[in-house]
Amino acid sequence: MRGVAVVVGGLLLIGGATIVVLADQQRAAEVAQLQERVEQTTERLDDIGDDNLGLAARLTALRSQIAEQDAELTDTTGFMQ
Repeated sequence: MRGVAVVVGGLLLIGGATIVVLADQQRAAEVAQLQERVEQTTERLDDIGDDNLGLAARLTALRSQIAEQDAELTDTTGFMQ
């Protein structure tokens, strides 16, 4: 009876250790996957930021052009002479 208890206890100990190791490996794999996703998202945000800077520069130029055209349209000083 003691022999059976020792064998069953040993099997439970080995099984528990195996489960802990597998869970740790799975957690490590998930952490690595999440780190990769964070890096991809960071790269996408950097690309989007660069695109936004380009669009902001273009918008500024267009606003300047609109302001110049608006100033020309409102300047009626020599129009009726």
